Amino acid sequence: MLKRWLAVFLFCSTLLPVFAAGGRMITVSKSAALNPTVKVEVAGDAELSGTLPRFFQFCGWFDPAVPKKTADYTVRASRSTDGVSVFVYRGDDTKYLAGWRFAKTGNSRELAKSIVDTVIEYLFKDLKVKGFCHSRIVFCAQTEIGVRNIFVCDIDGQNLETLTAYRTLNVEPAWSPDGKSVFFSKYSRSGIDIVETTIRTPRRSRILSSFRGINTGAAISPDGSSMAVILSPDHQVDLYVLGLKRKFRKRLTTGIAVEASPCWSPDGKRIAFVSDRRGNPRIFVINADGSGLTMLPSVGIDAVTPSWSDDNKIAYATRLSRSGNYVLAVLDMDSKENKVVSKGEGSWESPGWAADNRQVVCKRTVNGKSSLWVVDTRSGNSRELLRTGTPLFDPSWSPCLKR
Repeated sequence: MLKRWLAVFLFCSTLLPVFAAGGRMITVSKSAALNPTVKVEVAGDAELSGTLPRFFQFCGWFDPAVPKKTADYTVRASRSTDGVSVFVYRGDDTKYLAGWRFAKTGNSRELAKSIVDTVIEYLFKDLKVKGFCHSRIVFCAQTEIGVRNIFVCDIDGQNLETLTAYRTLNVEPAWSPDGKSVFFSKYSRSGIDIVETTIRTPRRSRILSSFRGINTGAAISPDGSSMAVILSPDHQVDLYVLGLKRKFRKRLTTGIAVEASPCWSPDGKRIAFVSDRRGNPRIFVINADGSGLTMLPSVGIDAVTPSWSDDNKIAYATRLSRSGNYVLAVLDMDSKENKVVSKGEGSWESPGWAADNRQVVCKRTVNGKSSLWVVDTRSGNSRELLRTGTPLFDPSWSPCLKR
């Protein structure tokens, strides 16, 4: 992690109208560490019977039913000639809470995503997220020595796609606010450029920043109008904001300190970034106009790679001792309280928030081998998302992609 920081300066199916039994609507209240259990039953579709439980598991908001115990909820899906009917029951009740009919589709993964998204939106109204299972995760992987490219996968680690195929280093991918494109740093013989590439094919790419020296750490403002970026046009590594719709360049920091890893506040008024201006790398916040520079409280001896959630929390990586591995911590920007959220051996790095403001995706390295993991910041539970046999870096979770 510290080496990487120092390197900076050198739809699926069509959903038909919902119907609910007796017009009853419910809201689920959750404890911080306990998910409701769900039992999933599928009739008439062998492929859906495999994919539907998978997305209920990997969405992070349900636990599988315990054998010989009544589940909190039972979801029953059945395929007929005109589509798939889905009903949600409380426990073993015979009267359903709600039901939906989904149009027939040949893609069981997209159908499963839509079903789980619909159930989440119905049961967890406080989540206020639509299409969570359709969000995706972008990351970079080392494909050979000296070459890294950008890839994207679903929230269960499958449906892997290649976004770039360059013979160089391509790192630090970041999503556009609408989830339609990815921004990343592309190394070349002449320097480091910021490149944007679209997710949908045919892919289209364009260079957004190619000033002399370093162009790295792209972060797009919530309204898509500006980009925070690290530049070094005068051999000083500083934080800038570039206009994407109205062209401008504004320098926010000056001096010999090295800046890195910018990210925007959810209201687009502030930028968090890493700086060594106080010695070890720490996280600072500055207003988008360059005023109000403040160092944030953090645990550990350093704090790097911040990610700012939509509900005003900053996840970051830190070492609790000079000889220790990195762990993940979360700073609540309202209460200014910190807590360590990762558990287990190895080094946990580069967190990126999911749209549910609860889970983060990160890189975990154990015995020199890295893979992508998802950490539930409420419970501390974690799951491995993706292991490829090659080094993986810089994961970032997309906003919800509309169905």
